[in-house]
Amino acid sequence: MAAQTARGDGIGGGAATDPPAIHRPALQGPGDLTDLIQRAAELRAAQRMEEALETIAQAAKLHPEDPRAAFGFAQISFECWRPAAALFAHARTLVPGNPDIIRNHALALAAEGDGARARRLLEDTLKAAPGWVDGHRILAVQRITEGDEAGFDRNYAAAVKSEPQNTALWMGWFQLHAQRKNWDRAGEVLRDAMAQITRNRSLELATLYLASESGSARDDAELFDAIADLADPGIDLCRVRHHLRDGDAQSAMAIAERHTNGPAARMFWPYLSLCWRLLDDPRAGWLDGAPIFADAIDLDFSAAELAELAEVLRSLHRLKAPYPDQSVRGGTQTDRQLFFHPDPAIQGARRKVAEAVQNYVEALPAVDASHPLLGPPRDKPVLFEGSWSVRLAGAGYHAAHTHVMGWISSALYIVVPEPISAGSAPAGHLALGTPPPELELSLSAYQHIEPQPGRLALFPSTLWHGTEPFAEGERMTIAFDIRIPQVSAVF
Repeated sequence: MAAQTARGDGIGGGAATDPPAIHRPALQGPGDLTDLIQRAAELRAAQRMEEALETIAQAAKLHPEDPRAAFGFAQISFECWRPAAALFAHARTLVPGNPDIIRNHALALAAEGDGARARRLLEDTLKAAPGWVDGHRILAVQRITEGDEAGFDRNYAAAVKSEPQNTALWMGWFQLHAQRKNWDRAGEVLRDAMAQITRNRSLELATLYLASESGSARDDAELFDAIADLADPGIDLCRVRHHLRDGDAQSAMAIAERHTNGPAARMFWPYLSLCWRLLDDPRAGWLDGAPIFADAIDLDFSAAELAELAEVLRSLHRLKAPYPDQSVRGGTQTDRQLFFHPDPAIQGARRKVAEAVQNYVEALPAVDASHPLLGPPRDKPVLFEGSWSVRLAGAGYHAAHTHVMGWISSALYIVVPEPISAGSAPAGHLALGTPPPELELSLSAYQHIEPQPGRLALFPSTLWHGTEPFAEGERMTIAFDIRIPQVSAVF
């Protein structure tokens, strides 16, 4: 999912997983501001974005000085791919200094092609508030995606001079380099932090993480023994990965299994798949399917529809480099929920994939409450946790990854290079079940799916997936995650 999506729930809360039915009477006049805002929030939660935009626009028109209406109008306009920078600027006049509005104003400016002004806004704000951790992240990531590799993190360096005891700042700086797997630079930041802040648990844990993930302590089976009693899912995930690198799938499995009934379960299911496969445990087939729970559907697109869709998508790929926390290598990714874009070609694709997802869900095996794919209810509307387009150039690929926040994941192929469509497997193919290469596990893909224009691949979000590199040409996809349905509350 796009790393820079503007956030903000100032219009009545975040998108609900089970949106309420919207049956409200017609509004009567300007006194109904709260009702307008609530209706807009409900429509947004149901992902009826054009109706949400129309409703919040009415609220902003009737009450132009109300901060909730102003921020909501700016936010939904941005999410609907409409000009929003001026709207965020107005909201800032009503709520000066609000970091959410400043952040989203900067994102809107960048999306509208004014990256220089977006950076100035963030830089000026950070000079006055050097401890604003999220602002530092947004600024650094904007520089990276705009191709500024020389000193993209200079804002962190200036900030820690002002606030050398601010652990969150140091950790944000460290995590930025760790996401890019620049272990040497991450280590330098960590050592500088520990010179300023002694006996800090966060920094000590980061040291263990660095030693494990960089591979420098690959053969140290006792690396995490000193914190064996620490009940933290993030540290347990590091332990799991460390044991897998060390060839100890049994220990990795024992740790991961402790989390299958907890809130972090979806972080651990993909690793349990690896453990069970390495140990020839039949539960791997239960989890991933035997055959795997994957399907490839050739959707009903004409050549003209695909060509039109490709042109629309190319116009949205404004970035020069991928986000540091995404799987894209050698390509770019769009920056907002793609299926909220009003273009008819995109909305037509949305309708086709929603129908295909519904058919996929209806064809799943019987409900199994303990299973991450088969457990959620199946009578809920199809909602998107995220949707985006990826454009890869020659030698581009996706590193093996999973989607913790999704239920069902996907790849819809719009453009594929000629050698792929001629059948030169496995270059450019979607690999399902391939573990992340840094773990160096002796497991091959369960299945490869050959890209073809108009072909949609669907699979569980917990299943490892990536793409094989290809030599040259353009490969453009739409991808999305389906939101995990929730059981409705009973009163």
